[in-house]
Amino acid sequence: MTGAVRAFRVLNGIDKNSLEFINAYNDAVPAAPVKKADSNVDIFAAVYNGLKNEGAAATAKLLETTDAMQVVNEMLIPALDRVGEDFEKNKIFLPQLIQSANTAQECFDVIKKHLTKTSGTPVSKGKIIVATVKGDIHDIGKNIVKVLLDNYGYTVVDLGRDVDPQLIVDTAVEQNITMIGLSALMTTTLKSMEDTIRLVRECKELQNPDGSSKCTIFVGGAVLTKDYAMKIGADTTAVTQKKALTRQSSFSADLVTYIVKCLLNVRPACDKMVER
Repeated sequence: MTGAVRAFRVLNGIDKNSLEFINAYNDAVPAAPVKKADSNVDIFAAVYNGLKNEGAAATAKLLETTDAMQVVNEMLIPALDRVGEDFEKNKIFLPQLIQSANTAQECFDVIKKHLTKTSGTPVSKGKIIVATVKGDIHDIGKNIVKVLLDNYGYTVVDLGRDVDPQLIVDTAVEQNITMIGLSALMTTTLKSMEDTIRLVRECKELQNPDGSSKCTIFVGGAVLTKDYAMKIGADTTAVTQKKALTRQSSFSADLVTYIVKCLLNVRPACDKMVER
């Protein structure tokens, strides 16, 4: 069977769970399988093996005794890291990455519902725009950040992926938003990120009386470096964002940690899940 036929069978749902595809190309020693009916599957194993129901159940159970952000930082993020590392080493393939990504999203959804129940009456700490720039459709990292920001009391205006620069500017003006997070995974879309930042800086409605920009723009993506981010006019990357964010009085320090871990640092797993 040719590679094209195998790919066709995956895309059309003929190859259930992509098992034929994985077995054909995976020359690594396979990991011990996890049975879907196993109620003792932990979050790490569930995410790694792409078991959505088990992952959601394990998350809900753990939240009974464990802080939500501890679950994220000590279990979900390491699991995603491992998936990304093994994908890079060709130990696992795109179908498995997609399954892991979907499982992680299920876990985050459980966490979001849990925090909504336990946080009481929500009081917004401020508004922030998040978007994947024009031409780029990779949004796992951005979506994780949105969940975390939502859970910690921020009003997130998620413009989605492949977002036109003018829409970001218009939204910032219309809703008086001065925090903007941009994500890009591909080198070919860095120009879109630069164009977006330039439009924000040039917009008169988003400037102070002295002509300086009101907006703090933070950026993330596997292809970004600190030097390049500064070159295109961003205020902050994973390395520098704590200082920039804490300049905004409406944004508390707890936000910094989670953005570092999820969007601006752009975890390898989040990137690799959608890169290929």
